[in-house]
Amino acid sequence: MNNGKVVLGMLAGVAAGAVLGILFAPEKGSVTRRRIAQKGSDTMDDLKDKLDELMETLTDKFEEVKEDAMDLFEKGKEKVEASK
Repeated sequence: MNNGKVVLGMLAGVAAGAVLGILFAPEKGSVTRRRIAQKGSDTMDDLKDKLDELMETLTDKFEEVKEDAMDLFEKGKEKVEASK
């Protein structure tokens, strides 16, 4: 989860920097607003991609832990049955 926070913080910093750069650029208001909207859209797409990657990683880890737990359970069950 710590990596997710780092990625989110980096993306927020990049987005804030991009917005500030656009706001201080000498452009017409309509062009500036269009650029801000595009950067916001791009940033949201990046965040969605990173969230999808994070969820996939978490799902994979959960499945691994679940399989390990089932293996341990089966081994324990076998030991109990063998000791009878």
